[in-house]
Amino acid sequence: MQIRDAAASDWPAMWAFMRPIIQAGETYPWPPDTTESWTRAYWMERPRPASRLVAVLDGQVAGTVEIHPNLPGQGSHVANAGFMVDPAFGRRGVGRALGEAALARAKQDGYHAMQFNAVVATNVHAVKLWHSLGMRTLALIPGGFDHPREGLVDMHLMYREL
Repeated sequence: MQIRDAAASDWPAMWAFMRPIIQAGETYPWPPDTTESWTRAYWMERPRPASRLVAVLDGQVAGTVEIHPNLPGQGSHVANAGFMVDPAFGRRGVGRALGEAALARAKQDGYHAMQFNAVVATNVHAVKLWHSLGMRTLALIPGGFDHPREGLVDMHLMYREL
């Protein structure tokens, strides 16, 4: 598996798996009808210090992460990140590789910590992965996510110093 900076030419492959993940409404708080143009601007076109990476497996883009300041100004020393893995590559270590790479890149980019504001509790694989990579759940936000099948479910607020 190769982890590298995302290129504009990666976008069609990224959007092919990102769109159904967003539309499912199970792990991302974005509206299911979020447009490609909005997603591309958010994920790919933010100015520095944002970073975006892809995982390439078997010659295909298998997942992606975008890293950005959690807050502006006095909170910009803490990173935040969004991850999506193509379900076709699930259970092959893509999420772990992207998580490790994101933590390393955030440190390289000068961040002092990583914070995840909205890890959906029903996304048990992600919660387990982030805990295994040293993220701590600082709080559970009761009913913070409106899951399309489960109704209101908790969200983890997670944190790790780099």
